Amino acid sequence: MALQKVQEKVLSGKRLTEEEALLLYDSDEIHQIGILADHMKGRISGEYVYFILNRHINPTNICVNRCGFCAFSRSPGEEGAYELTTEQILQKIQEAREPIREVHIVGGLHPFWTLEHYTGMLSTIKEHFPHIRIKAFTAVEVDHISRVSGLEVGDVLRALKDAGLDLMPGGGAEIIDPEVRRALCPEKISGQRWLQIHRTAHRLGIKTNATMLYGHIESHIHRIRHLAALRRLQDETGGFQAFIPLRYHPTKDGSRSYPGIEDLKTIAISRLFLDNFPHIKAYWVMLGEKLSQVALLFGADDLEGTVIEERITHSTGSQGPEYLSREDLLYLIQKAGKVPVERDSFYNPIRVYHEEVGQTRGVGTVH
Repeated sequence: MALQKVQEKVLSGKRLTEEEALLLYDSDEIHQIGILADHMKGRISGEYVYFILNRHINPTNICVNRCGFCAFSRSPGEEGAYELTTEQILQKIQEAREPIREVHIVGGLHPFWTLEHYTGMLSTIKEHFPHIRIKAFTAVEVDHISRVSGLEVGDVLRALKDAGLDLMPGGGAEIIDPEVRRALCPEKISGQRWLQIHRTAHRLGIKTNATMLYGHIESHIHRIRHLAALRRLQDETGGFQAFIPLRYHPTKDGSRSYPGIEDLKTIAISRLFLDNFPHIKAYWVMLGEKLSQVALLFGADDLEGTVIEERITHSTGSQGPEYLSREDLLYLIQKAGKVPVERDSFYNPIRVYHEEVGQTRGVGTVH
């Protein structure tokens, strides 16, 4: 009966409460939840599923924070530590396997890189590749740049935008709840600080994404409170483009990843609860190709992109591919019964693929 009431609200376009979202987490009716999420996805974006030709670049793994769940970060001088020059970043963009439309840049909190280093990086990329959009720097990175430079966050964001920043990723949100955050990543900025930085970005006309890292020490109610905080900010600013649930990948603590059913339920509930978010992303780097494909039937309408090189998740030992071709993405989307849409960074369609994709497809490169 409770699930039926939720269904009636979804079908009538009414907003779910936190209590109703928690009820969905407690329900075993995964197929019905998926059907509802797919219905809502259809109301928002029809049968379209988006992807972009992009390239991830992690300019450094040197980081003043050493979060316990992160296998990517290193201290200066530690074995495996690296920092890319701007010339090396340009070379990576130049060598991309497909003509990319976006470069996605996130990295560690380098103790010695100044605001001028970051603005120089952005302006040089724009000078050499004016057609490529730059999605760069999480709220955690922006906060770090602010503290190193002694400038307010708004001034930092204006400088980055003037240098070529087009939009921001959503990383670093983890779980907003302060109790969980203190136990999970006490070195990081608070959840409220993360929200404030995104609020400032939105007011400056910088679109952003939002994430949630789930499957570690949080409970279902912590996830719902996280989603509620994002929904309130989106009501206020309208600046979020997409929400990306990120499955926790165990590193050193020996814990297990959540089962696939929990991943699908989290994606579906996110779609149902975040009624003001245009897009829900199935991040294939963390979910894997097959589960990401199934997620397209549980409310997700975006498969990220080609990615090409991803170091952060793969530093945990992930054996999944670091790269999917355009043909790979088309195959996954169409075999899920959806219509692939190649997009730009702001979800403007570049090409809608209504025709069938052949059975031959490329194979992602595994590292």
